[in-house]
Amino acid sequence: MSATLFSLTFAVAAPFWVLMILLPNWAATHRIIQSPLIVAPAVAIYAILVVPAFGEVLPVVVSPTLDGVQGLLGGTDGAAAAWAHFIAFDLFVGRWAWLDSRERKVPPLVMAPVLVSTILVGPLGLAGYLAVRTRWPVPGTISSA
Repeated sequence: MSATLFSLTFAVAAPFWVLMILLPNWAATHRIIQSPLIVAPAVAIYAILVVPAFGEVLPVVVSPTLDGVQGLLGGTDGAAAAWAHFIAFDLFVGRWAWLDSRERKVPPLVMAPVLVSTILVGPLGLAGYLAVRTRWPVPGTISSA
C-alpha cells in the first residue's frame, strides 16, 4: 500500500502545479488555487500513512534524535509518509508564493522557475521566492529598496 500511496501523492498535487506554472492567467486557476484545500488530498495520504503508526511516530517527533528519525523514515511506510509531508507543505508554500506573486504582479515567467524549484527542492524554492518578492512590492505600498 505504501508504494501506491507514494505514487498517488504527487499525482494529486501535480494538477495544481500545472495550473500555477502553465496556466497562471486562466481565470479558473485563481479560483482553484485560492482554496487552501488544494493540499487536502496530500494531507489525507499523509494521515493514512501516519495515523496507524502514531504510537511509533509520536515519541520520535516529540524527542527527535538522528537515529530515531532515520529509523522512522528508513522503511517504505516512513519514506512514503515523508514524501506526502514534503508534497503537502511544498504545495502549500507554492500556493502562498503564487497568490502573493499575483498580488505583487510578478511576471509568470519569473515565477515558473521559482515554482519548479519549490516542487523539486522546497526550501530553496521558498528562498528564491523570498528574494524575488523584494523586487516587486505590493502595489500601493512604498518600497524600502
